[in-house]
Amino acid sequence: PDLTMSFMNPRLFDDVSFHPCVRYKKWESDRILSFVPPDGNFRLVSYHIGSGSQVAIPVYVRHSLSWVGGTQGRLDITVGPKQTMGRTVEQVKIEIPMHKSVLNCSLTPSQGKYSFDPVSKVLAWEVGKIDQTKLPNLRGSVNLVTGAAPEDTNPSISLQFSISH
Repeated sequence: PDLTMSFMNPRLFDDVSFHPCVRYKKWESDRILSFVPPDGNFRLVSYHIGSGSQVAIPVYVRHSLSWVGGTQGRLDITVGPKQTMGRTVEQVKIEIPMHKSVLNCSLTPSQGKYSFDPVSKVLAWEVGKIDQTKLPNLRGSVNLVTGAAPEDTNPSISLQFSISH
């Protein structure tokens, strides 16, 4: 099948990269994705939304990282839907690059599973589907290496999700 896909506001996209099946000239001239999908799973397009763009994403993340003493901190993250127009938010994944002085994390997810890579210092939480009646939460302790001081800045949070049709 020959498919086309148009966007309400394609000017919001920054740093766009396409799968080789996309007809790039059609995108450049009309801002329409035209393609013949290959067999199997594939990523059609990757993009960023520029920081100057005001876009209401359908998910929110409430987070808190506080240091209670010396080398121990408390982390609390809740994720929930907003403006989903009745659609389900699923395949939710959160990644947080922690500071290099973080030794380990002892966390409890209310749903899904989490992992902390002690080498890359990335905390990953695979939330899955958001149930609006019981919002997913991840909380517990974060430990620094002995003698390390807590960072003044909070780490950035990367959020991935999909919305059912």
